Amino acid sequence: MGALGPEHEFSIVDENLKPLSVSSQIIKACAGQIVDVVYLQKFAFGKEAALHQIEIKTVEPFKSPEKFEETMHDSVLTILELLRAKFNAQLLGTGMHPTLQLEDTTIWPHTCQDIYNEYGKLFNLKSHGWRNIQSFQLNLPYYNEPWAIAIYNSLAHLCSYLPAISASSPIIESELSPNIDSRLYHYKMKTKEIPSIAGDIIPRRIFSFNQLRNDVFDKYSMDLAEAGATEKIRQSEWMDQRGIIIKPSRSAIEVRVMDEQECIKSDVALSCFIRSAVRGLIDINCHPSHNVLVNDYNSIVANGLAAKVLHPQGKTARDVCKYFLGIATEYASKDEKRYLWVVKKRIEEGNLSEIIRSRVIDKSRKTSQDDAILSIYLQLGKALLKNQPYF
Repeated sequence: MGALGPEHEFSIVDENLKPLSVSSQIIKACAGQIVDVVYLQKFAFGKEAALHQIEIKTVEPFKSPEKFEETMHDSVLTILELLRAKFNAQLLGTGMHPTLQLEDTTIWPHTCQDIYNEYGKLFNLKSHGWRNIQSFQLNLPYYNEPWAIAIYNSLAHLCSYLPAISASSPIIESELSPNIDSRLYHYKMKTKEIPSIAGDIIPRRIFSFNQLRNDVFDKYSMDLAEAGATEKIRQSEWMDQRGIIIKPSRSAIEVRVMDEQECIKSDVALSCFIRSAVRGLIDINCHPSHNVLVNDYNSIVANGLAAKVLHPQGKTARDVCKYFLGIATEYASKDEKRYLWVVKKRIEEGNLSEIIRSRVIDKSRKTSQDDAILSIYLQLGKALLKNQPYF
């Protein structure tokens, strides 16, 4: 678990937050043709399911959180420069675009059309789960099966509560959402036609790769086959939509429960928190029941840090997150400790979703809600540019 492999998802927007379906044009400007991913010296960027979104990721995993921050922020600035020069556009982080209307979006119409056409037969692609969710994904390497299982099970414990810190999606279609983490609500709904693909989002504890293959991969593969999916779709490890996924092809475990944050520094802070907390949880070897973890996760998606939970270390999500922060602080390296203040402040003052919601409500007392949303999210765009956490 010595390296950090980040993947960041952003919307491309104009100065009024209008989503711009131009990701393929930016890719073509750099690569000379439309491809899935453009590989540059220090980073790569490429398509997402929606044409107004773009993913920026590392070429090689980072051992140092400082190098992670420096490289990925420089990558964001590089893409911003391209967008400004060609479209007078900018990037917008957070877990969902706050004002997007589904009819103003387009599914990627170029490469992989056979796959998207098949998805369209299985799922409702005209939904927020397919067209308007932005995650910060973190890949942690493993070196053998026992180590992978220990990391995976500890992540299942931690990631049931992580959205209380990482939620950043309080607004949908210009309205305040009933959920603190709206992205995760819509993330599960995107494959609701075949529930075994996402399960409970929080995976069950496993004891072997064989068990994972039998209980997860074989189950959703069979259900996909019954729904008429081709072998290419049903035999793919990347069809697993749980919040933590083992990727044998990469020898990595991918964390998917985090909303994209407002800036790279905040993403790095979450990564340091996860890596150091998991070290401690592996040592402690404590595994609450699956039912407890799923109950608490669902409560947190709706209610954030104030959510009532069943975990033995506290009555609210905030209590449990403080417990995890204590473990992370004890097990963090010197480099990781430099970033944990961001997580501490989120636990104390509210996650990004709660802060955005509160400020939109306050500002709406003096102006329209639409103007309040625009004002707050333009500030978040500046936070991404300057790489400054928004508190």
